[in-house]
Amino acid sequence: MKRIILSLVATLLPALAHAAAKPARPNLPPAKAANTVAWPTTPLSLPDAVEVALRQNSAVRKSQSDLEAAYGVVVQARAVQFPRVTGSINHTLIDQGAIEQAPFAAGIRTPDQSWNVRVQITQSIYEGGKIDSAKRTADLTRDQALLQHQTILADTVLAVRVNYDDALLAAQQILVQDASLELLKKELQDNQRRFEAGTVPRFNVLRAEVELANSRPRLIRARNALRIAKNNLANLLGYDVPRAIVDDIPLQLTGKLEADPTDIELPIALAKALEQRTELAALRKAERLRKEAITAAEAGRKPSAQVFAGVGSHSSRFSQHLTRDVSGWDIGWQASWNIFDGWLVKGKVAEATALHRKSEEELDDISRRIELDVRIGHSHFLEAREVLESQKKVQEQAEEALRLANARTEAGTGTQLDVLNAQTALTIARSTQIEALHALSVARARLERAMGLMLKTDGK
Repeated sequence: MKRIILSLVATLLPALAHAAAKPARPNLPPAKAANTVAWPTTPLSLPDAVEVALRQNSAVRKSQSDLEAAYGVVVQARAVQFPRVTGSINHTLIDQGAIEQAPFAAGIRTPDQSWNVRVQITQSIYEGGKIDSAKRTADLTRDQALLQHQTILADTVLAVRVNYDDALLAAQQILVQDASLELLKKELQDNQRRFEAGTVPRFNVLRAEVELANSRPRLIRARNALRIAKNNLANLLGYDVPRAIVDDIPLQLTGKLEADPTDIELPIALAKALEQRTELAALRKAERLRKEAITAAEAGRKPSAQVFAGVGSHSSRFSQHLTRDVSGWDIGWQASWNIFDGWLVKGKVAEATALHRKSEEELDDISRRIELDVRIGHSHFLEAREVLESQKKVQEQAEEALRLANARTEAGTGTQLDVLNAQTALTIARSTQIEALHALSVARARLERAMGLMLKTDGK
């Protein structure tokens, strides 16, 4: 025993002295380097974009760190269930003038140095209900952390779907404005040809030039909208846009704006939302955690008891030689009870009870808000579907109207204004068609998110 203890002392004392002289540097993870995420080499579909975002999005990564931190809290909550092992070591040097000699023990000097080494294991056997509550608290904390992480994932998926559709809309708007520009160029060429032939006045040429010039800003704005949409999507997917890229970023998409014919009924949507929304489930866990907090607070009114066992060694109190020691073991139990604590526990119980009532009110409030989200989302979904339904044949009619206007102008019975109006109506019809498709896709994504369908990326 002596050799073990002396070896332990000889090993620990220099280490403790070094630690006191120079604090240990924490082992921090390396910082994320810039532009470490490689750009995709192939065009991205919507499922691919969702997968990338769930892997690289900064909000998801931060949520993963929060999840790891929550597991640390779970470990702390469970600690009261397990035995505690403590070790202690000390060495004391006493001033000779502070040593008092017993009158009946003349000639025997109390040593001026002493040391003590002890290892003890302590197990709580009763904590007023806190032990069982700690296990339930740990399980609830773990479940709540998982639900909160799933909420972040669901929000990220929704953001990807909306931004992906925004990029598709901007790309389609460019095609629409390009087609409109080509029609106006053709109209200008026709009027220049007729003016040179003497069949139309100079006014027609000027009017065609003005209409062509007025259409160019719409194309410019559509291209700018696509650049912004791609930048937003790249940021959402966790890509670092190279600073050398000043125009269109190299992010290609394979998706198309399409109408999903699947209907969503409001009663079913409400039922699924109340059953599947992770925010609501997390608040249910929070309400139960508040209830466990009441149990933990009330435990302060009850006694606590522990059993312990230990082994130790200390220097002899009657010898000047530090190598002479007294060693052995001990075992026992201990209990304590706060008879009066100045109403400290009463205040903790009152606080925990009030917070529990608040959590119940929050649960009811969030339930109503979720129902409201579903109703609003379903209303937008119906609106977008009805608008798209109303635009089904408008584009065909606008194309036929333009054909007839051109034919009448060629026959001499129509006017340039008829052709320009027909071209404008066709551009509006095409733009409204893709905007309606976009609105329906976004409305469906938001409604499915309100229903708690977190990872659904298409209508299948």
